[in-house]
Amino acid sequence: MPTISRRLFIASAAGLGVAGAARPPARSLAVYKSPTCACCDGWVAHMRRAGFTVAVHVTSDVRAFGRGRGMPDALASCHTGVVDGYLVEGHVPAADVIRLLAERPEAVGLTAPGMPMGSPGMETPDGRKQPFDTLLVLRSGETRVFARHNRPA
Repeated sequence: MPTISRRLFIASAAGLGVAGAARPPARSLAVYKSPTCACCDGWVAHMRRAGFTVAVHVTSDVRAFGRGRGMPDALASCHTGVVDGYLVEGHVPAADVIRLLAERPEAVGLTAPGMPMGSPGMETPDGRKQPFDTLLVLRSGETRVFARHNRPA
């Protein structure tokens, strides 16, 4: 039976520790949604497919939740996500949330105003897609375009 030297054992354990550290942290997302919203469930499924662990909380006043954390009412939607201190309002694509978490800007979070057809959770049977922008919501309440979607090339 082969024996492992102490030096080999320590080197192997250190290698496993480094490999574990290289893994991205789990992406935990809390979603606050109205009780009757089916499109919210579609967005939650989209986020889960993208690797987020999602906890859903049903509330009768989603806007109050976002407003209390700095999201202007004009940018509110039928659901609000909270991930690592950022708000995610509406049908924001998972790729935009992943980019937000990588860049870590000083901001309240992201929003996809309205309910754009073809956005995550708002897919149509015939595949039609409406152009829309994901906006970065700054702490001042101002916005800037964070990403553009469904635009012709």
